[in-house]
Amino acid sequence: MSMDAHRKDPYPDVTASGGLAPAMREEAKLRGCDIGLAPWATDVISIETARGFLSVDPAAEERLFRLGVHIPGFTWEIGSTGDLGLLVEAVAAWREGIPLDELQERFEFIELDEFTRALERGEPTSSQWSDLQSSDFHRRQWNLLRRLHADEVLRNMFPTITHGAVRLRVDPLDATSRQVLVRELDGERHEVMRLGVPGATWVEVPTGDVIAYLRAALNEE
Repeated sequence: MSMDAHRKDPYPDVTASGGLAPAMREEAKLRGCDIGLAPWATDVISIETARGFLSVDPAAEERLFRLGVHIPGFTWEIGSTGDLGLLVEAVAAWREGIPLDELQERFEFIELDEFTRALERGEPTSSQWSDLQSSDFHRRQWNLLRRLHADEVLRNMFPTITHGAVRLRVDPLDATSRQVLVRELDGERHEVMRLGVPGATWVEVPTGDVIAYLRAALNEE
């Protein structure tokens, strides 16, 4: 065995629990926090929240849990700490939707400058529009994307492409926020589906009305 094999484990608590996820779950239980971690998760940690996915990545050489946020096309590291309890409390607070400035005050290890600046710039939405409109893979949707992006309301929606249809979502960070699917049938007709409503189904909409129809569907409270 090499010398390295005898080095001290910086994560004895994690090892004893059988992995990072069980260790985080135990710590959360002790602290009465809800971190939304699936009971079957062991090591690969990605926690879905209303503000993107949180990931926890332990450093190899020293005891340090690195906390990251992912949303489609974007990843930020937002801080790291060696304190598992503190980490768990920060994850729970993030999931609760605590305002970002309050979060940063409460947890000194969290650093949100880049993340908040990107959101203020309208990211990831504006980058996502330009990526889709310049991707050869989505060439068939370019015309539709251009028409949607030309509208000053719809260009603020977060676009993705699902099975050839363009999906527009009100909030890029919230996968459950109001959203619609739209696809072009031919020059005269489009089909639109409002997601998340009972009995969602495709509705045929004349091309001339599709922008107004989408605006209304995304604007409903």
